Amino acid sequence: MADEGQRPIIVKRIKKGGHGHHGGAWKIAYADFVTAMMAFFLLMWLLGSTTKGDMEGIASFFKTPLKVALQGGSGAGDATSILQGGGQDLTRRNGQVKKGEVTPDKKVYDMKAARAAVERAEAERLQTLKERIQATIEANPVLKKYKNQLLLDITSEGLRIQIVDEKNRPMFESARAELQPYTRDILDVLALVLNDVPNKLSLSGHTDSTPYMTESGYSNWELSADRANASRRELVRGGLADAKVLRVVGLAGVNHLDRKDPFNPVNRRISILVMNKRTEEGLLRDGVALDVPGDDADAAVKAVASATGGGIAPAEAAAAPAAPAAAGK
Repeated sequence: MADEGQRPIIVKRIKKGGHGHHGGAWKIAYADFVTAMMAFFLLMWLLGSTTKGDMEGIASFFKTPLKVALQGGSGAGDATSILQGGGQDLTRRNGQVKKGEVTPDKKVYDMKAARAAVERAEAERLQTLKERIQATIEANPVLKKYKNQLLLDITSEGLRIQIVDEKNRPMFESARAELQPYTRDILDVLALVLNDVPNKLSLSGHTDSTPYMTESGYSNWELSADRANASRRELVRGGLADAKVLRVVGLAGVNHLDRKDPFNPVNRRISILVMNKRTEEGLLRDGVALDVPGDDADAAVKAVASATGGGIAPAEAAAAPAAPAAAGK
């Protein structure tokens, strides 16, 4: 019995089995999944906010990267080729404008304000030109005698200078496009004054409603155009730069100065329009002003005649034999 009390007591502990250690691999897989989803949604946002032209540029880069890199442009890698992002800035509140940013409305307003300022300055310049011409007429003893035949006014197209006939003092020989000596004096003085302003000019010839037609068909249309072109030639001879004239037209008797009396001598006139910028731009946009090399302005008149379908004739038509015209034509 004593031996049994001395026997050692052995305690057996049973270890429970467990799963192996995973090492956090699932976290890496989850992070990869989240990253892929974020990249997918970022790609979808970029595709939805990129313009068609930029998308074509990106496609061209991946098709021929070397060619795009050499030529430059969209996708070439320079600062100017960075594609601009699209969509709204979600960090900005409605109506909020970032510092230094110009809204589209403000751009339009600034453009209109600048245009208005330019037009005001131009109107002031034309008014100054009008006053200068009037002062020149008063100071010049030759021109002062004809001041009643010189009419100046400001229109929506610019400064209009009209040289009109008087009953006993016509500007041209009857039924011809040959200038009288005093008409040449007037145009020579105007040439020097008009050459000092940057504005372009338009010349138009007018007749009264007295019927006029030669056997060859030479009529008031050709006569008015030839007189306008003869005035242009005299202005150039007097010192006006030939390039300043953008248009030479003949209007016959369709636009009378005295509409109540279509036979009034004042309806026979030459009108010189010092065009403002808006009128000049409209004329060039319509394609009426032609780029004719050299001094061949008669060729320009022919070209304008074909473009407008009549009302303009070359100066050579003045040499056509004229039939007897009504008195004062």
